Amino acid sequence: MPPATTTPGKSNRTRVALGVLVAVLATVGTGIWSIRGTGIELLSGGQRKGTLHLETFVLNLADPGQRSYLRVGIDLGLAREIGRGETAPVGQVRDTILGVLAESRVDEMLSAQGKTKLKEGLLHALQERVPGLRVEEVYFTEFLIQR
Repeated sequence: MPPATTTPGKSNRTRVALGVLVAVLATVGTGIWSIRGTGIELLSGGQRKGTLHLETFVLNLADPGQRSYLRVGIDLGLAREIGRGETAPVGQVRDTILGVLAESRVDEMLSAQGKTKLKEGLLHALQERVPGLRVEEVYFTEFLIQR
């Protein structure tokens, strides 16, 4: 895949604007959907304490017989705020997410049920591997599979 040609500053501003828009839209209304533990709940008027925005992931997927790529944006809902001067373990978080995504099958990710199962797998792996971050929710901000 050839690299996209964009102006560096404009691309970052667009991502930030898109992230803000997604966050605003996610909190508007009577509730927000979230993944907690092993199930899905509707939290009426629920608010997360903190959000960790991650740069977009682009990776090859295990797809027998053809090349498939996944581009996914992920934000994490945290049970706590990340304090001033405190840095989130982004490397460990990204490594954990990449490990789960690499094991996922393309056919499973195409359905809504598959995406829900993937979110649950990501949440479980993050809670197990990075417990101090206190991840409570996983949000897909973009999800594109190219075959």
